[in-house]
Amino acid sequence: MSNLSKLEFVALDISEKNYLSWILNAEIHLAAKGLSDTINPDNAAWSQDKAKAMIFLRHHLDEGLKVEYLTVKDPLELWTYLKRRYDHLKATIVFQLKLCGETINDEDMIEKMLTTFHASNVLLKQQYCEKGFQKYYELISYLLVAEQHNALLMKKHKALLIGAALLQEANGVQAYDQPERWQDWDHNNMRGRSNGRG
Repeated sequence: MSNLSKLEFVALDISEKNYLSWILNAEIHLAAKGLSDTINPDNAAWSQDKAKAMIFLRHHLDEGLKVEYLTVKDPLELWTYLKRRYDHLKATIVFQLKLCGETINDEDMIEKMLTTFHASNVLLKQQYCEKGFQKYYELISYLLVAEQHNALLMKKHKALLIGAALLQEANGVQAYDQPERWQDWDHNNMRGRSNGRG
């Protein structure tokens, strides 16, 4: 069965490939909805908020994961299961860097992330540097929001282009559908001008 309502972000794939971006998106959206307490260990949230958070989280899961965690009814419990299952990805990246003899802190990760910007985005890179992020997750959260904003702008731009093309097409059809007497008048008028008699 397909999702009845639109996803706010890409659902968590069972193959692990988007877990890091998914968990940041989920945290941001739950906070925006006032439901971040539902995934905190204190878990002092109301049962109605827990139900809302559970619906939201399940809505953003791959179909296979929905089936696997079908009996889980508490958002904190689901969150914990998913962290146990996928959080090793973060640890793996840091571990690989430590194997290379490097100690990794937030400042290093922020610097590394900013060096991945394309040369054409120098101004954007400078703007992010000036924000003075202290924690890596703050930068990632900010970048994810910017990415979603950019995607929305691109969608609106595409819609405007399609609308303009349809408008031009409609105007073109209207010109061809003119009554014959107008077309004859245009034809004769143009012929008269070309002979210098107009």
